[in-house]
Amino acid sequence: MLFLDIETAPQFPDYEKMDRVTKALWDKKASFLKRSNDDTAETLYARAGIYAEFGRIICICAGLTEKNCLDIYTFSGREEELILKRFTAFMLRNRQKYDCLCAHNGKEFDFPYLCRRLIVHQLPIPEILDTAGKKPWEIKHLDTMELWKFGDWKNYTSLALLTHILNIPSPKQEMDGGDVGRIFWQEKGLDRIASYCQQDVVAVFRLMQRYQGEALLNGQNINFRD
Repeated sequence: MLFLDIETAPQFPDYEKMDRVTKALWDKKASFLKRSNDDTAETLYARAGIYAEFGRIICICAGLTEKNCLDIYTFSGREEELILKRFTAFMLRNRQKYDCLCAHNGKEFDFPYLCRRLIVHQLPIPEILDTAGKKPWEIKHLDTMELWKFGDWKNYTSLALLTHILNIPSPKQEMDGGDVGRIFWQEKGLDRIASYCQQDVVAVFRLMQRYQGEALLNGQNINFRD
């Protein structure tokens, strides 16, 4: 498997930095997101990063297993197009090493988000990511959240909760996805975000080990590659 996690942020540092057209489109989107009278398009803009139309990918981490080790590769930066080019080149270069993609909530978030942003930048979608025209059994995507459902379609369980109840070390104690946009734009903390993304991949890999009844991989067998 190729284990994946992405981190995303809003396209702009804050609501006022958006161009006129984008702001008008976000205002319309935000009108459907309001849960209370205190919510406005401006206050909701912190959530824009989770929508591929208003967000950007700032980090992708990928994990491959080899010789009882987990090798993690990190692609991060402020230029989304370059991140995507480097990541898809990595996927192609290592294509013989995996036949399935795995992520937590990957089918609802990571996989489609990657495809949408590739289209935005007019970049080709790797065959294993592209679901167009494929039958369900031809789509080689594994979702650790879906596996936990055991057929319960309405169940949503976060990676933070699963790692907690299954006694798996989790980076969610230091930050979570809701902090990423602020840390990226206000704190310029890209290195911190990359480290968090790396640990998410480790957590997903260990979650799969739990599902399969295996002992958790020792930290000494986890390698962070360039």
